Amino acid sequence: MNRTDPTVVRTALVTGGASGLGAASAQRLRADGLTVTTLDLRGADIHADVTDEDALRRIAAEIGPVDVLVNSAGIVGPNKPLVETTTEEWRRVLDVNVLGTVNTLRAFVPGMRERGWGRVVNFASMAGKDGNADLSVYSASKAAVIALTKSVGKELATSGVLVNVITPAVIATPMNDDTAPEVLARITGLIPMRRIGRPEEVAELVAFLASERVSFSTGAVYDISGGRATY
Repeated sequence: MNRTDPTVVRTALVTGGASGLGAASAQRLRADGLTVTTLDLRGADIHADVTDEDALRRIAAEIGPVDVLVNSAGIVGPNKPLVETTTEEWRRVLDVNVLGTVNTLRAFVPGMRERGWGRVVNFASMAGKDGNADLSVYSASKAAVIALTKSVGKELATSGVLVNVITPAVIATPMNDDTAPEVLARITGLIPMRRIGRPEEVAELVAFLASERVSFSTGAVYDISGGRATY
């Protein structure tokens, strides 16, 4: 099957698709005519943990070809100074945010490469570029996702599979409900637009990166930060 044929209905898998940026992305991709499957711990089409690589491989075999992979699953982790964090907290956040992304890439990218077309959209954060105080674990995990995207984008550059990463500033999602109010206020204050972003604004960028409209960009970092990004 020619996956570049505009008459072909593309398929997408969105992890963390039950709420927040994942749910908004799934809704926006459906509006573009894609057949979207959401994956989350609960409240999604498929209930699974992105840290379970064996489960993801079984899912990949069951649902068939995936043209678009959106890695939105993630957790914030502890809001506290680095010296107060624990090894267990580091492992939990890195397992979900970094290895969870690695696991889905290893499960679904081979099929994209074989078919000669695919789009991967990873979610990182401005914290992965700037490093937010009292969010060292989260910041480090999202910096790893940025570097991972750059590396995989280069590996797949001639395959027809494009891999890019979005780095939002603060967005109004349930994920930020667990962020300490003083931390949230501080990082919102860094945004020149003086407001937090909306999930649907981020979903528009996802839709672009998941489409034929992007064709000469891979391993790239796309900020959506209300002007906060300075590099």
